[in-house]
Amino acid sequence: MRVYEGNILTCDAQDHVYRFLVEHAGKIIYVGNDLPTKYVSGTHVKLGSRALIPAFGDSHIHFASFATFHAGLNVSEARSNAEILHMIREFVPKCNDKLVIAFGASNHSVAEKKFVTRQELDEACPDKPLFMIKYDGHTCVVNTKLLEILKDKVKDLRGYHEDSGEMNQEAFFKFSDYVSSSIPPVKLLRNMQIAADYLASKGIGMIHSVSGVGYTMDLDVDMENWFAKGLNNGLQMRVYFQTMDVKKAKRRKMVRIGGCFDAALDGCFGSADAAMLEPYEGTDSRGVLYYDQETVNEFCKKANREGMQIEIHAIGDAAFQQATRALKAALDDFPRKDHRHTIIHACLPTEEGIQICKDYKIALAIQSCFIDWPNEPNEYLEALLGERAAKLNPFKTYADNGIVQALGSDGPCTEPEPLMWIHKACNNGDQSLTVQQALKMATYNTYWMSFDEQDRGSLEVGKVADMVILSGNPYEIDVTELDALKVKQLLLRGETYRNISQHPIGQVLKGLGHK
Repeated sequence: MRVYEGNILTCDAQDHVYRFLVEHAGKIIYVGNDLPTKYVSGTHVKLGSRALIPAFGDSHIHFASFATFHAGLNVSEARSNAEILHMIREFVPKCNDKLVIAFGASNHSVAEKKFVTRQELDEACPDKPLFMIKYDGHTCVVNTKLLEILKDKVKDLRGYHEDSGEMNQEAFFKFSDYVSSSIPPVKLLRNMQIAADYLASKGIGMIHSVSGVGYTMDLDVDMENWFAKGLNNGLQMRVYFQTMDVKKAKRRKMVRIGGCFDAALDGCFGSADAAMLEPYEGTDSRGVLYYDQETVNEFCKKANREGMQIEIHAIGDAAFQQATRALKAALDDFPRKDHRHTIIHACLPTEEGIQICKDYKIALAIQSCFIDWPNEPNEYLEALLGERAAKLNPFKTYADNGIVQALGSDGPCTEPEPLMWIHKACNNGDQSLTVQQALKMATYNTYWMSFDEQDRGSLEVGKVADMVILSGNPYEIDVTELDALKVKQLLLRGETYRNISQHPIGQVLKGLGHK
C-alpha cells in the first residue's frame, strides 16, 4: 500500500484536487484531503512541489508507422536540404536494411524552401531504394531505385510526379503500402516494443492506434492486435482498423473502424490537398475529396448498424462537412445513444458541422501540436488559406458547444509530447482552453473515447492506478510555462513502468492466446 501526499489532480468530473491518494494492489482505494487512520501505516510518497495526475493518453497515433520511422532517420530538425542529404550519407552505411526510410522533411523549415528531389536523393543514396516521407505524413519523395520498383503500378495514379520523385494522394498510399509491407514482421514487432517504451517515457499509458498500411491480408492490423493483447506491463492499446470495408473488420471481431489512409476523406494543408469549400488563395484548387457523399454515408451506416465505433479523417472544411453529414445520416438511420463516433483532426470546421457534432454527440481527436509548428508555419497557412487561417483549431468553440475533444500526436507526424499538447491548447489566442480542460483532454477524454473511462483516465476510487508524477503543478504555474514541466515517473497498475522485456514472438503468441 502506497500513500501519495501532495498535489493530487484527479481529472474527475469536478476536477477535484486532493491532498491524499492511496494505492493498493494496482487500484486506487482512497482519495481525499484527510488520511484515514487505517492507511497511515502505508508507504508514504511525499510529492512536495510535484503533482500526481492520471496517465496520459494519445488519442490518435499511427503506431506501426511511428515505430517504423522512429527506428529510421529523422530529419525533421534539419534546416537545409544540404543538411538532410548529409544526414542520409551518414546514415546509409550504418543501415543494414534493404530499404532506407527517412522521415520529417519539410519545404518550410529548410533554407531552400523546397522539398528535396529524387535527383538529390539519388546523389546521396544511389545504390539502395530510399523512401523520404514529408513531415505531414501525406507526401513522400523517392529515389530512382525505389521508383523503378513501383513505376508500372503507380504511373497512372493521382499524385504521381516522376520528374521530382514526389508522390502524394493515391500514389503516396501505394508507395507507403509497399514500404510498410517490406519490413519483416519480427523487425516491425521489435520496433513496436522500442516505440512503446518511448511513449511510456513521455507519460503515455494509453494509445489509440489507427492501423492498416499495406501488409498482405492486413497482417499489420493482426500484429498490432496481438501485440496489444500480449503486453504484460500495463500499457494499454486500442486498435482502429483503417478501412471502409466493414466485413474485414467484422471478420477480426474488431469494434473500432476508420482512421486515415483508406478512411481519410481528404489530404492535408501541407500538400494543399485538404478538401475545401472554396479554392485555396490565388488558385482554382479546392484540394481533394477522396469519396463522394453517398459512399461515405453508406460506410457510416453499415459500421454504425454493426455497433462499431467510427473514426474519420477530415482536415479541410469540405471534408469536415462530408464527415459530419455522413455520421448524421448514419445516426438518423440507426440511432445509438453512446456511439462515441469521432472525427480526426477537425482543423477547419463548418458551423453546420459543429451543430451536428453538438446535437449528435460526435467527438473530436485533435492535434494542438500543429499550432505554431515550424514544419508548417503560420505564414504558409495564411498564404494558403487567407482569412480562413484565423479559423483553424477552434478548441474553445468546440468546448463551449459541449463537444468532447481528446489530444493526440498523429505520430509519426509529430512527437508524442502530451505536455506540449497541453501548452499549445492553453496558448491558442482567443481559442485557448483552461489548463483543467486541456489536462482532461490529454487524460480522461482519451480513455472515454475508447470506452475505458470506467477503469482508467481519472484518479478515483476503484480505478486502476495508472498515474504520472509531474515535476510541478500545472494548475499553479503560468500557462506560458506549461511546456517547462517534465514527466518524472509513469506508474501503471501502481508500479513504475517496466520496459518491455518479452521476445517479440513470445509477446505475439501470448496475444494470440488472449481471448
